[in-house]
Order: sequence, then structure tokens, then C-alpha cells
Amino acid sequence: MISATITTKGQITIPKSVRDSLMLQAGDKVEFIVTEKKEALIRPISKKVDDVFGILHKPGRKAATVDEMNAKIRERIKDRYK
Repeated sequence: MISATITTKGQITIPKSVRDSLMLQAGDKVEFIVTEKKEALIRPISKKVDDVFGILHKPGRKAATVDEMNAKIRERIKDRYK
């Protein structure tokens, strides 16, 4: 059984094995479900395509080509791993 301790601020650290199993990363959101048996379930909150559709759209901005996007990705990776 995997366990965690509640801090004085009411916080817990999700054990690494649980984070790995649920594929959780820093910044991800989870929800807690309390059952009728007074048990708590934790599950990742995933976004639906409809929730994020159009989030990057800015009126008047020129659409980037695939080659332009790939070039920017290469730049960012190069900058990150200097």
C-alpha cells in the first residue's frame, strides 16, 4: 500500500509511483471524489478538445506554415539545451 502524510497546511505529496502511474506532471490538475463509503479517489482532470479549441487564435495574426513551426521548435530546443 502506498501512503502519504498530510502537512499542517492540509497538503500532501502524491508519491512518485502514483504520479508515474497516472502520468501526472507538475502543473497538472487532479480531482478528488469522495464515495459513500467515505473513501477518496484521485483522478487526473483531462481537457477535452472542445475546451481548448481556438485558444491560440488571435485575429489578424498570419498563420504559420509547418516549416516555420518546425524551425521555431528547433530554435527553442537548441536554446534550452545549450
